[in-house]
Amino acid sequence: MNYIKILINGVVKENPTFVLLLGMCPTLATTTSAMNGLSMGLATMFVLICSNLVISLIKNLTPDMVRIPVFVVVIASFVTILQMLMQAYVPAIYATLGLYIPLIVVNCIILGRAEAFACSHGPVESLFDGIGIGLGFSIALTLLGAVRELLGAGSIFGLVLLPETSNMLLFILPPGAFITLGYLIAIVNRFKKA
Repeated sequence: MNYIKILINGVVKENPTFVLLLGMCPTLATTTSAMNGLSMGLATMFVLICSNLVISLIKNLTPDMVRIPVFVVVIASFVTILQMLMQAYVPAIYATLGLYIPLIVVNCIILGRAEAFACSHGPVESLFDGIGIGLGFSIALTLLGAVRELLGAGSIFGLVLLPETSNMLLFILPPGAFITLGYLIAIVNRFKKA
Protein backbone atom coordinates (compact mmCIF):
# COMPACT_ATOMS: atom_id res chain seq x y z
CA MET A 1 0.00 0.00 0.00
CA ASN A 2 1.22 3.48 -0.83
CA TYR A 3 1.82 5.27 2.48
CA ILE A 4 2.23 8.69 0.87
CA LYS A 5 -1.22 8.28 -0.72
CA ILE A 6 -2.68 7.51 2.72
CA LEU A 7 -1.07 10.67 4.16
CA ILE A 8 -2.28 12.88 1.31
CA ASN A 9 -5.74 11.35 1.56
CA GLY A 10 -6.02 12.47 5.20
CA VAL A 11 -4.81 15.98 4.47
CA VAL A 12 -6.69 16.65 1.22
CA LYS A 13 -9.37 14.18 0.10
CA GLU A 14 -10.67 13.18 3.55
CA ASN A 15 -9.76 16.27 5.54
CA PRO A 16 -11.87 15.93 8.69
CA THR A 17 -12.74 19.62 8.90
CA PHE A 18 -13.02 20.92 5.35
CA VAL A 19 -14.29 17.79 3.56
CA LEU A 20 -15.90 15.37 6.04
CA LEU A 21 -17.09 18.11 8.44
CA LEU A 22 -16.26 16.00 11.49
CA GLY A 23 -15.11 17.20 14.89
CA MET A 24 -16.94 20.52 14.68
CA CYS A 25 -17.14 21.04 18.47
CA PRO A 26 -13.37 21.41 19.02
CA THR A 27 -13.00 23.03 15.61
CA LEU A 28 -15.33 25.90 16.41
CA ALA A 29 -14.66 26.21 20.14
CA THR A 30 -10.87 26.08 20.37
CA THR A 31 -9.78 28.05 17.32
CA THR A 32 -9.85 31.55 18.78
CA SER A 33 -6.13 31.73 18.01
CA ALA A 34 -3.63 29.94 15.80
CA MET A 35 -1.81 28.53 18.85
CA ASN A 36 -5.01 27.07 20.29
CA GLY A 37 -5.89 25.53 16.93
CA LEU A 38 -2.43 24.04 16.51
CA SER A 39 -2.39 22.72 20.08
CA MET A 40 -5.80 21.06 19.77
CA GLY A 41 -4.87 19.62 16.38
CA LEU A 42 -1.63 18.12 17.69
CA ALA A 43 -3.36 16.75 20.80
CA THR A 44 -6.00 15.06 18.65
CA MET A 45 -3.32 13.83 16.26
CA PHE A 46 -1.43 12.14 19.13
CA VAL A 47 -4.54 10.29 20.27
CA LEU A 48 -5.50 9.41 16.69
CA ILE A 49 -2.11 7.94 15.83
CA CYS A 50 -1.81 5.93 19.05
CA SER A 51 -5.38 4.64 19.04
CA ASN A 52 -5.26 3.70 15.34
CA LEU A 53 -2.09 1.71 15.93
CA VAL A 54 -3.37 -0.14 19.01
CA ILE A 55 -6.81 -0.82 17.52
CA SER A 56 -5.25 -2.27 14.36
CA LEU A 57 -3.11 -4.53 16.56
CA ILE A 58 -6.00 -5.84 18.67
CA LYS A 59 -8.72 -5.97 15.99
CA ASN A 60 -8.53 -9.76 15.64
CA LEU A 61 -8.67 -10.26 19.40
CA THR A 62 -11.78 -8.14 19.88
CA PRO A 63 -15.21 -9.78 19.51
CA ASP A 64 -17.68 -7.81 17.38
CA MET A 65 -20.13 -7.51 20.30
CA VAL A 66 -17.71 -5.38 22.34
CA ARG A 67 -15.74 -3.73 19.56
CA ILE A 68 -16.98 -0.15 20.12
CA PRO A 69 -16.58 -0.23 23.95
CA VAL A 70 -13.04 -1.58 23.51
CA PHE A 71 -12.27 1.22 21.04
CA VAL A 72 -13.56 3.82 23.49
CA VAL A 73 -11.42 2.38 26.31
CA VAL A 74 -8.32 2.47 24.08
CA ILE A 75 -9.05 6.06 23.04
CA ALA A 76 -9.80 7.12 26.63
CA SER A 77 -6.51 5.62 27.79
CA PHE A 78 -4.53 7.73 25.33
CA VAL A 79 -6.52 10.84 26.18
CA THR A 80 -5.71 10.29 29.87
CA ILE A 81 -2.02 9.94 29.04
CA LEU A 82 -2.23 13.12 26.92
CA GLN A 83 -3.96 15.00 29.73
CA MET A 84 -1.27 14.04 32.24
CA LEU A 85 1.54 15.00 29.86
CA MET A 86 -0.06 18.34 29.04
CA GLN A 87 -0.69 19.16 32.70
CA ALA A 88 2.93 18.35 33.52
CA TYR A 89 4.76 19.94 30.58
CA VAL A 90 2.48 22.57 29.00
CA PRO A 91 0.09 23.69 31.75
CA ALA A 92 -0.72 27.01 30.05
CA ILE A 93 -1.99 25.29 26.91
CA TYR A 94 -3.80 22.69 29.00
CA ALA A 95 -5.53 25.47 30.96
CA THR A 96 -6.50 27.26 27.74
CA LEU A 97 -7.97 24.19 26.04
CA GLY A 98 -9.57 23.06 29.31
CA LEU A 99 -12.61 20.84 28.88
CA TYR A 100 -11.92 20.12 25.22
CA ILE A 101 -8.98 17.82 26.00
CA PRO A 102 -11.11 15.17 27.80
CA LEU A 103 -13.73 15.53 25.06
CA ILE A 104 -11.24 14.09 22.56
CA VAL A 105 -12.50 10.70 23.79
CA VAL A 106 -15.83 11.27 22.06
CA ASN A 107 -14.43 13.04 19.01
CA CYS A 108 -16.11 11.39 16.03
CA ILE A 109 -12.93 11.69 13.95
CA ILE A 110 -11.04 9.28 16.20
CA LEU A 111 -13.80 6.72 16.65
CA GLY A 112 -14.71 7.00 12.97
CA ARG A 113 -11.15 6.30 11.82
CA ALA A 114 -10.91 3.39 14.26
CA GLU A 115 -14.07 1.89 12.78
CA ALA A 116 -13.50 2.81 9.13
CA PHE A 117 -9.75 2.26 8.77
CA ALA A 118 -7.84 0.79 11.71
CA CYS A 119 -10.35 -2.02 12.13
CA SER A 120 -9.71 -3.31 8.60
CA HIS A 121 -6.05 -2.45 7.91
CA GLY A 122 -2.67 -3.38 9.31
CA PRO A 123 -0.70 -1.44 11.91
CA VAL A 124 1.57 0.43 9.49
CA GLU A 125 -1.30 1.58 7.27
CA SER A 126 -3.29 2.58 10.36
CA LEU A 127 -0.33 4.53 11.71
CA PHE A 128 -0.02 6.48 8.44
CA ASP A 129 -3.79 7.03 8.34
CA GLY A 130 -3.61 8.50 11.85
CA ILE A 131 -0.75 10.77 10.80
CA GLY A 132 -2.56 11.88 7.63
CA ILE A 133 -5.95 12.54 9.24
CA GLY A 134 -4.20 14.17 12.23
CA LEU A 135 -2.19 16.44 9.94
CA GLY A 136 -5.31 17.38 8.02
CA PHE A 137 -7.13 18.21 11.26
CA SER A 138 -4.14 20.14 12.65
CA ILE A 139 -3.70 22.16 9.47
CA ALA A 140 -7.41 22.98 9.35
CA LEU A 141 -7.58 24.05 13.01
CA THR A 142 -4.40 26.10 12.74
CA LEU A 143 -5.61 27.83 9.57
CA LEU A 144 -9.02 28.53 11.08
CA GLY A 145 -7.41 29.84 14.28
CA ALA A 146 -4.93 31.98 12.33
CA VAL A 147 -7.66 33.64 10.26
CA ARG A 148 -9.83 34.25 13.32
CA GLU A 149 -6.89 35.61 15.32
CA LEU A 150 -5.77 37.85 12.46
CA LEU A 151 -9.20 39.32 11.86
CA GLY A 152 -10.24 39.47 15.52
CA ALA A 153 -7.03 40.48 17.27
CA GLY A 154 -4.76 41.63 14.43
CA SER A 155 -2.10 39.00 15.16
CA ILE A 156 -1.02 35.46 14.28
CA PHE A 157 0.65 33.28 16.93
CA GLY A 158 0.72 36.42 19.10
CA LEU A 159 2.73 38.41 16.54
CA VAL A 160 0.87 41.68 15.89
CA LEU A 161 0.35 42.28 12.16
CA LEU A 162 -2.58 44.71 12.01
CA PRO A 163 -3.22 47.90 13.98
CA GLU A 164 -5.75 47.72 16.82
CA THR A 165 -8.18 49.89 14.92
CA SER A 166 -8.71 47.19 12.27
CA ASN A 167 -9.63 44.40 14.71
CA MET A 168 -13.09 42.87 14.38
CA LEU A 169 -14.06 41.28 17.70
CA LEU A 170 -16.76 39.25 15.96
CA PHE A 171 -14.15 36.80 14.66
CA ILE A 172 -12.95 35.90 18.15
CA LEU A 173 -16.54 35.21 19.25
CA PRO A 174 -18.53 32.03 18.34
CA PRO A 175 -20.31 33.56 15.31
CA GLY A 176 -16.89 34.36 13.85
CA ALA A 177 -15.99 30.67 13.99
CA PHE A 178 -19.00 29.76 11.85
CA ILE A 179 -18.39 32.59 9.39
CA THR A 180 -14.69 31.81 9.01
CA LEU A 181 -15.27 28.06 8.69
CA GLY A 182 -17.92 28.64 6.02
CA TYR A 183 -15.60 30.82 3.95
CA LEU A 184 -12.66 28.42 4.33
CA ILE A 185 -14.81 25.46 3.25
CA ALA A 186 -15.99 27.47 0.23
CA ILE A 187 -12.38 28.30 -0.70
CA VAL A 188 -11.31 24.64 -0.32
CA ASN A 189 -14.26 23.50 -2.48
CA ARG A 190 -13.38 26.08 -5.11
CA PHE A 191 -9.79 24.81 -5.32
CA LYS A 192 -10.97 21.20 -5.48
CA LYS A 193 -13.14 21.99 -8.51
CA ALA A 194 -10.35 23.85 -10.30
